[in-house]
Amino acid sequence: MWHVVVILIASAIVWFLDPRQPSSPKDKPAASASAAAKSGYETFTGCQWVDHRQNDGDSFRVKLPDGRIEQFRLYYVDSPESEFRSYRGGETNRERIHEQAKVFGITDEQAVEIGRRAKKLTYDTLSRGSFTIQTKWEDPFHDRRYHAFVTPASGPLLDETLVREGLARIHTKGAPLPDGTEVKPRLKTLRALEDEAKRSKRGAWAITMR
Repeated sequence: MWHVVVILIASAIVWFLDPRQPSSPKDKPAASASAAAKSGYETFTGCQWVDHRQNDGDSFRVKLPDGRIEQFRLYYVDSPESEFRSYRGGETNRERIHEQAKVFGITDEQAVEIGRRAKKLTYDTLSRGSFTIQTKWEDPFHDRRYHAFVTPASGPLLDETLVREGLARIHTKGAPLPDGTEVKPRLKTLRALEDEAKRSKRGAWAITMR
């Protein structure tokens, strides 16, 4: 009888160690998020761009590796609106566009043109391959737009690129970087990039300095 017990125990051990056995339904997909324990960010690699009529330079839809589609908004930066819009109830985005234009010292129409260029840069940067999203799922406006850092496969953080090209102002919510860099040094870096854009007359600053 003892040899039967030994055979059963051995079979159980082989089954347990077999890598082909199915994972638990509670397991996350292999390509899903990995928690950034120290920084509090959740990191998603292999993200994909999702076309949507409301996508802009600093706010857009993303398909996560597990198939979910979410809308993310960049930390630190604000690109001008890419078109004049009217909403239900008679509201429009013209007041917001005017405020954005004043920051750059350009007309409302020029601000929208900068917004279109920012939208194109973001599309060109993210739609050609996968990219990484790092988020704490902060939703300050309660509209399911979650603040995030976005890193393309081929370059620096997207907010840096928009500022360097003169297509976004340093505005809206800031946060420590996932690598631990605090807000003050991060702002210093972005302001240096903004100064570079002004000197090089890029984006909105090219219009301002004509």
